[in-house]
Amino acid sequence: MSKYISFLVIFLFSLAASAQKVGLVFSGGGAKGLAHIGVLKALEENNIPIDYIVGTSMGGIVGGLYASGYSPEEIEIIALGPDFQSWVSGHYQNEYRYFYNKKPENPSFITAKLQIDTGFQVKLRSNLINDIPLNFALLELYGQASAIAKDDFNHLFVPFRCIVADVFTQKMIPVSNGNLAEAIRGTFTVPLVYRPVKVNDKYVFDGGLYNNFPVDVLKKDFQPDYIIGTNVSSKTFSEYPKENDEKLMNRFLVYMFLSKTDSSAIGKNGTYIQPDLEEYSTTNFSPVAELIKKGYEAALADIPAIKKAISREITKDELNKKRAAFKGRLGFLEFNNIIASGVNSKQKDYVERVIENTIDVFSSLEEVKKGYYKLVADDNFETVYPRIKYEPKKNLYNFEVQVQPKKNFKIDFGGAISTRPISNAYVGLQYNYLRKKSYTFSANFYAGGFYESAQTSARVDFPSKLPIYLEAEMTYNHWNYFNKSQIFIQNIKPAFIEQSDRRIVLKLGIPFTKNGKLEAQAGFINFDDQYSPNQRFTFGDIMDFSSFNGLMGSLNYTRNSLNRRQYASSGSSIQVGINMYSGTESYSPGNIFREEPGFTRIQNTKTNREWIKAMVSRESYVLNSKIYSLGFLTEAVFSNKPLFSTYKSTLLSAPAFNPLQDSKSSYIENFRANSYGAFGMKNVFHLYKKLDLRAEGYIFQPFRVFRLDNLQSVSYAGIFTKSYYAATAGLVYNTLAGPLSLSLNHYSEEQKRYGLMFHIGFLIYNKRSFE
Repeated sequence: MSKYISFLVIFLFSLAASAQKVGLVFSGGGAKGLAHIGVLKALEENNIPIDYIVGTSMGGIVGGLYASGYSPEEIEIIALGPDFQSWVSGHYQNEYRYFYNKKPENPSFITAKLQIDTGFQVKLRSNLINDIPLNFALLELYGQASAIAKDDFNHLFVPFRCIVADVFTQKMIPVSNGNLAEAIRGTFTVPLVYRPVKVNDKYVFDGGLYNNFPVDVLKKDFQPDYIIGTNVSSKTFSEYPKENDEKLMNRFLVYMFLSKTDSSAIGKNGTYIQPDLEEYSTTNFSPVAELIKKGYEAALADIPAIKKAISREITKDELNKKRAAFKGRLGFLEFNNIIASGVNSKQKDYVERVIENTIDVFSSLEEVKKGYYKLVADDNFETVYPRIKYEPKKNLYNFEVQVQPKKNFKIDFGGAISTRPISNAYVGLQYNYLRKKSYTFSANFYAGGFYESAQTSARVDFPSKLPIYLEAEMTYNHWNYFNKSQIFIQNIKPAFIEQSDRRIVLKLGIPFTKNGKLEAQAGFINFDDQYSPNQRFTFGDIMDFSSFNGLMGSLNYTRNSLNRRQYASSGSSIQVGINMYSGTESYSPGNIFREEPGFTRIQNTKTNREWIKAMVSRESYVLNSKIYSLGFLTEAVFSNKPLFSTYKSTLLSAPAFNPLQDSKSSYIENFRANSYGAFGMKNVFHLYKKLDLRAEGYIFQPFRVFRLDNLQSVSYAGIFTKSYYAATAGLVYNTLAGPLSLSLNHYSEEQKRYGLMFHIGFLIYNKRSFE
């Protein structure tokens, strides 16, 4: 009898052991949550079964990937890949930057977005981190698994819950159904960093606000026999920080928003794992491999205790078969319809046409991705949330986009402060109106002692199969070279020049080649130049006056993937164009040469001028590493532009090569020619995060230089008779308000111009009439 009883006890014990269910809990903790990947690796390597997963914030991201059928090794590859860094930083690959919709660069660094409703009420909203690449990445990672599970998280590869925080009721919500990608997006929506999103019709924030270690949810929803909990967040200090302690300030978001973790919540039937991550930051996602290793090592230390408590195992082969069976249900993503929501019927038509005109029927996710990025490049949209919906009867998917129109009025503020007298302030205004077509009205204003400008434009975009935009633009520029620095630049002969130009043009643009655009322009241009012909000016002098009034037409191809507006260190840009001009040059002499012997006064003249200018310019960074980037600039201009009435008027109207950041704010005679070639090399040494040391050198080769005859007549010298060079070296720190730069600049010319310049902000101007 005792033998039968012993056998029965052993049988019942083994039956209970085989029925043991294991639940996994992952806490939030920002970048530190990458350690959860290492925990998964250690558990799978040791055949520990995982039957349920509950996660918050980064724990929800990692747990959701595992629940969607990704292996720990696959999750590690995703985290180590370059795309992951783009998702968390808000950047995306150049191939998805739709340059066709990109507006001209400006020096703004603060943007205020306002909504003007029918009652003309103004609502202010600040900028947040760009979530565009992140939203589509979540769709790619989680969307298909969610569709196959029919949005029921119990039917995923591993039953799953993620925690979100209701914005209005201020309660924790464990999400068990709905769109998995949106639930994951909600669980790590940190306040002040990302905008809140809707999950199952409720606006939510990061689940760590109210439950950063959701053991209670695991117990309530799944009743596991054994719990493994990994916590990567700690809100306790061994020593209370002093006032203004930087360590506290760097982590204040974590202390404000994450609830405190209760390690005792697991109870006796469980293991609590806390990797040693004290040296790591919640916001630094760079040390991915190190964080994964820390989680792996911490989990390995507890494996003996876990195996002792859990006699049930699942081998790697069994797990792979189970995972392969789940993934086999996913099938091939093929989209049948494009559906837009969140906008009115006319806006809906615009949104759907933008995407549909980019793809073919029954397109893959990669093809739909191009249409998505084409849509988000439009200024009309605050954000776009993509979804996948499965149609079982057709075995096809619908691609849905929940669109939130952007605040229709935008104000930009910017400018630059410099040790040279070129400081200015900038204000930009933009109003968007979206119906079946997209309308954009904009204006900008520059104010400063050296440069003043006003520009207005109106643009309409047609979402046709071949997208087209039409734009009307009016620009006024005024440049004053009278002022000069007495300290920071050696300028023996100052430039007494005052220029103003105007242009009214119509533009027609289409996308052309991969991520480029082709633009045709036609319109009226005018420029007026007042100047001293010999760079001398005394009281009572009357300066020479030259002007040009005429028509212009141009065809330009541009593409730009540089990583910064100024002081780029990666990417490339290219511009190829041909311009035609026809008009009248007028010249009125002053009296500055009145006392010069042999001076013959040139009478007022009016002369018809016609010419063509062809130009190609390319900047490219061919070598990029963590410590060094190497770039090149090549530029060539060919023009049959005739000589103007005088030497100075010819120079002022000639194409100029502007290699350095201060070039457009300096009058440099030797870097002007009707036809020329130029080449330069850019060396960028990355000293620390956003701090670069730059050393650049350029060679300028005019085809024929201008020659001064007598006092102010002009002719050509021989072909390739002279070459000139420019160089700069300095430090650049790239801030949110633009670059902070200190540089020593040198241009080769008769007077040997050297310049030491410090500036904060972008040195970017509206285009001149001849550009």
